[in-house]
Amino acid sequence: MAENEKPVLRFAPSPTGFLHIGGARTALFNWLYARHTGGKFLLRIEDTDRQRSTEAAIAAILDGLSWLELNWDGEPIYQYARAPRHREIAEQLLAEGKAYRCYTTSAELEEMRAKQRAEGKPMRYDGRWRDRDPSEAPAGAPFVIRLKAPQSGETIVHDMVQGDVRFANENLDDMVLLRSDGTPTYMLAVVVDDYDMGITHIIRGDDHLNNAARQLQLIEAMRWPVPIYGHLPLIHGPDGAKLSKRHGALAVDAYREMEYLPEAMRNYLLRLGWSHGNDEIISTEQAVAWFDLEHIGRSPARFDFKKLDNLNAHYIRATPDNALVNDVTALLDRMQPPRQLSEVGRDRLLALMPALKERAKTLVELATGAEFLYADGPASLDAQAEKALLPEARALLRDEIVPAFADAEWSGEGLEATARGLAERLGIKLGQVAQPIRAAVTGKTTSPPIFEVLAVLGREESLLRIRACAG
Repeated sequence: MAENEKPVLRFAPSPTGFLHIGGARTALFNWLYARHTGGKFLLRIEDTDRQRSTEAAIAAILDGLSWLELNWDGEPIYQYARAPRHREIAEQLLAEGKAYRCYTTSAELEEMRAKQRAEGKPMRYDGRWRDRDPSEAPAGAPFVIRLKAPQSGETIVHDMVQGDVRFANENLDDMVLLRSDGTPTYMLAVVVDDYDMGITHIIRGDDHLNNAARQLQLIEAMRWPVPIYGHLPLIHGPDGAKLSKRHGALAVDAYREMEYLPEAMRNYLLRLGWSHGNDEIISTEQAVAWFDLEHIGRSPARFDFKKLDNLNAHYIRATPDNALVNDVTALLDRMQPPRQLSEVGRDRLLALMPALKERAKTLVELATGAEFLYADGPASLDAQAEKALLPEARALLRDEIVPAFADAEWSGEGLEATARGLAERLGIKLGQVAQPIRAAVTGKTTSPPIFEVLAVLGREESLLRIRACAG
C-alpha cells in the first residue's frame, strides 16, 4: 500500500443465509476502519453459489447493514456477474504456465482420497496432471484449470491480528481455478475481485485464515500487491463453546425485531473483540475516532445477552423522549394487529417517558410497560395484579382510597401527600396504599411512580379504574 493511499476495505457476505451477528461485527470493523482513515468501505455480494444464493438473503443483508447504519460507498458489486473477468485471469495464468489443465476424473479423485485416508495422510490433490502434456488426455475429455502452486518452502500470512502465520507449501495442493463447466471457483473470484476493487485491507473471520494462504499464492502468481490482513477470532457463547442459536447466533433482523437500538448493537459488537482501555460505552463518533487494528484481541470474544441488554438500556435512557415516543408509536403500528396510538395516548406516553425509560432494556419492554396509557377504561389485570387485589385490598380501595382521593389535589405531590395521610390514619405503610392503586390503575405490580401516573391519567380516568377494582 502506497504511503499516501487511502485504505479500501470490503464486506463480502455470501447470500446463502441471512446476516448473522459474526458477519455484522466483520462489517462494522471494516466500516469503522474505513471511516477512521478516510478510506472507502465497499460491499460485495459473493453470489457464485447459484443453488444456495437467494434474493431474500441478499435483501436481508442489505436491510441489516442499513439498519445498523453501516453505509457502504458506491453500488454493491455482485460477484457472479464478473465471471468472464475471473475466467480471463485463469486463462492468463494458463498461458503463462502458472496454471494447468487437469483431466483427473471424479472417480480418480475419490480413489486418490480413499488411498490417502487409508494411509492417514491429508487429503490433497497429488498433482498428477501438473507436468503432463494435455495431449495425453482423451479427446474432448472435461478438465479443470488448477494453479501451479509452489511445492516447497512456506507461505506466510502477515496478519495484523494473528501475527505471522506460516503454512508449509507441501500441504497446500494445486487449487482449482476454473471448474470443468468453465465457472470460476470462489477462491479465484475473491482474489480477482479484491484486486479489481483496489482492496488494501482484508478484515474477516479467522475461519478464512487457511483461505488466505491459498489466495496469497494466487496473488503472488499474478504479481499483484498483497493486501494487509486482519483475521478476527470467532465469537463464542458465554460458556466458551462455539456460538450457536441458543447463545445468540441469530440473524441481525432478529435483534431488530426484538427492538434493540442500532447504536446499542454497534457499541456491543465493537466490544466483541476490540477494546479501548476500560471503556464499555463507546459512541459511534468515538468508535470512528479511536478504531484501529492493533487493539483487536486474539482470543475469541464471548457473547453475553445481559451485557447487550445493559448497553441497550443505557442507549434508551440517552435517547430523547420525543424520539422514543415515535419509536414506540412505530412499534405499535408494526404489531399484529396494529395498534393506533391516540393523541391522548401520545401525550401521556411523552409525559411519563422520563420514568418509563429508566426501567426498560428494550423498546418492547418500554412499549409493554406503558400499555396502561394507550386506552381509557378499566385496566386489564395481569396475574400478579390479581394477586395484589385480594378482597381486603379491594375493600381498602372502596372504603378508604376512593373517598380520600375524590377531593385530593390532583398532582403527583398532592396525591402522595393524601396517600401518606391515609396510611398514617390507618396505621399501615405507604406501600399498602400505593400497591392496590398501582394494580388497579396499571394492571401490573410494577410501574413508574404511581402518583406521577395518576397525575398524568387525570382524576376522572384514575378514579374510574380504581372503582372498577373496588370490592
